[in-house]
Amino acid sequence: MDTYKKVYLLIALLASSFCLGSAGDIVHHDDVAPKRPGCENNFVLVKVPTWINGVEDIEYVGVGARFGLTLESKEKHANLFILALADPPDCCSKPKNKLSGEIILAHRGNCSFTTKANVAEDAGASAILIINNRTELFKMVCEVNETDVKIGIASVMLPQDAGASLEKYLTSSSSVKVQLYSPRRPVVDVAEVFLWLMAVGTILCASYWSAWSAREAAIEQDKLLKDGLDELIHMDGVRSSGIVNINTTSAILFVVIASCFLVMLYKLMSYWFIEVLVVLFCIGGVEGLQTCLAALLSCFRWFQPAGESFVKVPFFGAVSYLTLAVSPFCIAFAVVWAVFRSISFAWIGQDILGIALIITVLQIVRVPNLKVGTILLSCAFLYDIFWVFVSKWLFKESVMIVVARGDKSGEDGIPMLLKIPRMFDPWGGYSIIGFGDIILPGLLVAFSLRYDWLVKKNLRAGYFLWAMTAYGLGLLVTYVALNMMDGHGQPALLYIVPFTLGTFLTLGKQRGDLKALWTMGEPERPCRHIQFQPSGS
Repeated sequence: MDTYKKVYLLIALLASSFCLGSAGDIVHHDDVAPKRPGCENNFVLVKVPTWINGVEDIEYVGVGARFGLTLESKEKHANLFILALADPPDCCSKPKNKLSGEIILAHRGNCSFTTKANVAEDAGASAILIINNRTELFKMVCEVNETDVKIGIASVMLPQDAGASLEKYLTSSSSVKVQLYSPRRPVVDVAEVFLWLMAVGTILCASYWSAWSAREAAIEQDKLLKDGLDELIHMDGVRSSGIVNINTTSAILFVVIASCFLVMLYKLMSYWFIEVLVVLFCIGGVEGLQTCLAALLSCFRWFQPAGESFVKVPFFGAVSYLTLAVSPFCIAFAVVWAVFRSISFAWIGQDILGIALIITVLQIVRVPNLKVGTILLSCAFLYDIFWVFVSKWLFKESVMIVVARGDKSGEDGIPMLLKIPRMFDPWGGYSIIGFGDIILPGLLVAFSLRYDWLVKKNLRAGYFLWAMTAYGLGLLVTYVALNMMDGHGQPALLYIVPFTLGTFLTLGKQRGDLKALWTMGEPERPCRHIQFQPSGS
């Protein structure tokens, strides 16, 4: 394998490390602070739109407390209230200013959250906004000795910068009004439907391309054997396929290397490190896009001569003239995306590059049999669960979710994801799926179609239709679980692997093909034995 191919496969490995389905959390569950009467609310994100001197201004986001009144879910039902500054600022004692239905703004500290809420309610406030002493949000809970809490007003925590901004307006005698409401996320967003279609469609296209390439390679091999030994010996390798078959060792090593890379990302997460990932993603995306475009254009007779003519390029090896022709466009596309990736519709370019990368990886990298596929997906299954759920106990937070969101980097997540903006979600954000959730099960799905074609099984009698359906159902269950968990990031392989691999193994056993699938996979093609005569004989 040439050096360039090794670099590309390294990028593919890094891309496959991210296995996550997410939509962003709006409800935060907490097992540390148990619920009890009067203190049993879920921690929900709260929208706090503001009006300064009658002009609509910034909309802040806070988090509701475990106690107090639950908020309206629709903006049209939320009332507009005057905001007043607490005096004393901590609201630990009766305010000096008279309140008649205003929302009071207080600082955190000097007394419990419930004490502040009780004082504000007794003073006539309709709700209390508590400014945190840090930039992030904090979950407000009841004290351990508070067994029966009765608070009839809403309590919301604001981050330090939001509170400081509102306090500045109030101290300058500006009129400040606010609304408080917590909109619910829709059960299903159109973004998830399109993301499902993108993932399933990508595997479908990649599987057919992989199977077609395998069949063409087999036909070409038969032709070479029939034409004689001389042509077989004197092939210069210009049109070598460059296919890489995974073995059991590399399947296990994937989890080890991917885990090390994930921890490195977690520890070194920063703006510059994301920039490195963007460069690697662009390299992989350019290679994927030009490979897909060259293959697509080669289907038209006008481009076939350029697609079948090759030239050797240093470092890159044998490259077709058609690939050289489309390369400038692919490079320009990736550069433009990288420069303007912060704009609202940059996700389109990211998805195009990502899909091209995934299809190309599934064309180059192959699972030779069901044994390797089972080991690879089983390891990926454990890997996904560990880094999404178990890592919380070791690192105090989910490593996979933190890395996928790009926390501490100043960027909107890593580029190795397919994402679509949530169109009808009042909280906005993106629905995302990691490359690994498509590439890893896609390797097994593509193998099923290659096997069906080589043993001449039709669609109903083969394994591809079942494997493809199982993947689609597994991904669908992932999104159902995602919405049931109120947007908490889910390890998609937790649901996809049992559906895909379980269906394959069960069907193979019922049909009596399990041994052939497990040990041989793609069956050996009969070929003539060629005897070499000693020189000079």
